Amino acid sequence: MMFVRLPGLPGTLARGAVRAGALAAALALAACASPTSRFYTLGDVSAGASAAAPAVRTAAAAPAWLIEVAPIDVPPQVAKTQLVVQSGHTQVKVLEQERWASLPGDELRRALSTSLTQQLNTIDVYGTAYSDATPVYRVSMNVQRFESWPGSHALIDAVWSVRAVRSTGVMTCRSVVSEPVGGGYDALVDGHRRALQRVSSQVVVAVRAMAASASAASAPQAGKGVARATVPACPAEAAGAVAGG
Repeated sequence: MMFVRLPGLPGTLARGAVRAGALAAALALAACASPTSRFYTLGDVSAGASAAAPAVRTAAAAPAWLIEVAPIDVPPQVAKTQLVVQSGHTQVKVLEQERWASLPGDELRRALSTSLTQQLNTIDVYGTAYSDATPVYRVSMNVQRFESWPGSHALIDAVWSVRAVRSTGVMTCRSVVSEPVGGGYDALVDGHRRALQRVSSQVVVAVRAMAASASAASAPQAGKGVARATVPACPAEAAGAVAGG
């Protein structure tokens, strides 16, 4: 039996083939790799809005009242970590690479809580034990529309309420806020931040009005004993306001 030895590839060609194979493998891995995701947060919606708000609160501070900011509901179609943007009045796009740092309801609750505590010079005691000696105002919010229109506007349509804990008095209001935005998703998120700040300012007015009403009701009236607490009207900027007691 005879064996024929085939000629080997020249060294240069062999090295070139190895490099070409390595390059092809790298390109294949790059093609399979997922694009980098970007994460957004509403952050501190009251940043720069209240110069009088203290930067740091001491442990000894004794606020005149406390607040409870309940979890916030958002429409099911936007209750996901991906940004959901409008591409038309009946169409949306779910952006896989543009994401919220947490679910939109959590982002809204945290940002609203931070804004209210700074503007009202108080603390949020939701989920925390507190003394019965300090008045507490519970803030609830149901976001009915949370629309993102790239290059156009960011819209928040929310029904919210302020209720004095241990009382039947409750103020229920509606806020519809639209903020113009430029191009890009950073501008869109900033539009939602500004819209929430406007809603937050209305809630601040409502809490102060409820507290003032409660204080007036507890003060003795000449010959009339103690007056019954009344529920103030919703802030003028809030649309569709409904007050009940």
